Amino acid sequence: MDADDLLAALDPEQRAVALASQGPVCVLAGAGTGKTRAITHRIAYAVATGVVSPAQVLALTFTVRAAGELRGRLRALGGGAEAVRASTFHAAALRQLAYFWPRVIGGRPPRLVESKLPMLREAASSLGVRLDGPAVSDTVTEIEWAKVCQIHPESYVFAASEAGRAPAAGVEDVGRLYAAYEALRRDRQLIDFESVLELTAAILLTEPAVAREVHAQYRYFTVDEFQDVNPLQKLLLDAWLGGREELCVVGDPRQTIYSFTGATAEYLRSFAADYPQATMVRLVRDYRSTPQVVDAANRLMARQAPVSGVAVSGVAVSGVAVSGVAVSPVPDADSLVAQRPPGPDPGISRYADDEAEAAGVAREITDLIRQGVPANEIALLLRINAQMERFERALTEASVPYVVRGAERFYDRPEVRQALVLVRGAARAAGAGTDATGLPGELPAAVRHVLASAGLGATPPATRGAVRERWESLSAIAGLADNLAAARPGATLADFAAELAERAETGHAPVAAAVTLATMHAAKGLEWDAVLLPGLTEGIMPIVHARTAEAVEEERRLLYVAVTRARVHLALSWAPARTPGAESSRQRSRFLAAVQAQGSQAQGSQAARGSQTTRGSQAARGSQAARGSQAARGTGVRG
Repeated sequence: MDADDLLAALDPEQRAVALASQGPVCVLAGAGTGKTRAITHRIAYAVATGVVSPAQVLALTFTVRAAGELRGRLRALGGGAEAVRASTFHAAALRQLAYFWPRVIGGRPPRLVESKLPMLREAASSLGVRLDGPAVSDTVTEIEWAKVCQIHPESYVFAASEAGRAPAAGVEDVGRLYAAYEALRRDRQLIDFESVLELTAAILLTEPAVAREVHAQYRYFTVDEFQDVNPLQKLLLDAWLGGREELCVVGDPRQTIYSFTGATAEYLRSFAADYPQATMVRLVRDYRSTPQVVDAANRLMARQAPVSGVAVSGVAVSGVAVSGVAVSPVPDADSLVAQRPPGPDPGISRYADDEAEAAGVAREITDLIRQGVPANEIALLLRINAQMERFERALTEASVPYVVRGAERFYDRPEVRQALVLVRGAARAAGAGTDATGLPGELPAAVRHVLASAGLGATPPATRGAVRERWESLSAIAGLADNLAAARPGATLADFAAELAERAETGHAPVAAAVTLATMHAAKGLEWDAVLLPGLTEGIMPIVHARTAEAVEEERRLLYVAVTRARVHLALSWAPARTPGAESSRQRSRFLAAVQAQGSQAQGSQAARGSQTTRGSQAARGSQAARGSQAARGTGVRG
């Protein structure tokens, strides 16, 4: 695309982002408003108009998948934008640390430890502290929180108590474990992910020659999901900037859901104060969801304090022109404005108990699939992992294929790494003419033959948990071979190995032909045609640990993120009793009153038996289902 074409592909607010090609710039981007489109076009426009060399751009985000998406979008735009470096904070810092360590410190850089668990367990054993179950992951979270907030071990107990943190192992024991973990790490000359950020920032701040070199290399910064920045990342970002203001940030305070990890939206909220000359743009046109889903999301957030604590100088609020682009005002600057055709109303159902709810949700999913919604366009999102087992069982009994999506990256799973090694080895053997494995001639059959040694069988195992997840991972890789063979009939094992390597680099995980089962946190950044949100009772949503007003509001934001993952179909449900015949002791989530359209809740004996009779369900079962997976998937400009 040339510069004019880049602008023509954008809506007025997105165009304002692109035209503000020199920083500082802050983009407040609501869910589904095309923020990735806006910032990639801004970068490409700056490159196309000679504002910056692509080699001097650093686009930062938080996940390998998001960084891969940025690279893919920039590559598609071309014109030099494909040369822009798009990276996670950690990957960019690790690259610089490895490069400068021999010069500044001397010798080889320390080895990176990807998991804290082995050393943490060793520390616990040496201290005689028993860690099991949730206490292990909880302690890892606490150590990471302390490190990103720059809290040293000797200060942890005080800081954690002041912050109201209540780890399962207790703050005193966590403080001792944190100190022992850090001692082990330093003694063995190891670094973890937080150390990477800290050491890189320290080198930049204490070595002027290094700072000058980095500042000459990168002068044009873009940070996605700025509401998720933590203090350590902000320290490194400031070191990279070196007092310069060529910075564009994009984020949404309403999607701040990682405060427990140290992330804070305060940097986003204070951007206008930190950069008084900043251009502020608000994206509110929602291209993802139907008006019914958008209305539910807006109602949910209407009771939260407005996000307009971030001063916005005109764009999408007062219609002030930005760089010659007049932007029309919208009725409510804090609300999303749907751009898609209407769809079915969200359904809110009451079931008698947890078992009835799981069975009812499985039936609803079966209905959606029967109506034409692809299984991989359906997600069942839960607040906590403890809810997973009963829904896995219900989906299995209903013969609904599903995959469990966790926080672990697909290409980091041991079975996936093993599969990549096996495929590369088989490709090399075939290329060298020394294939002694008896591989079938067709690519899909050959890949399945290779993966059989890693545990891929013809049918999914009847058991759930780790065995099932391993099979799902291998099956997903086999599915990629099917897709490649269909697109390129002559594709070889070497072609498939190259495809896997590129996907691993970009974090482009395969999409299985199955329903996604995940936590609400793990669903951030994703979207589906249909989203089901069961288990919405007090104590679960908001979680029982949310004891302060701010903690409750974070729970509201988490539900907002879950709701806005839906393009067309949205179903929410709850059950007052845990087991059949038990006392109905639970109350529905306080948030459902805000989401609920008037008269939309299913009540009475049918709901008690698990039948969903919510308002809008008939529409969902009609022609809208087909629209949900095809034409209604989006019109106009989108992200």
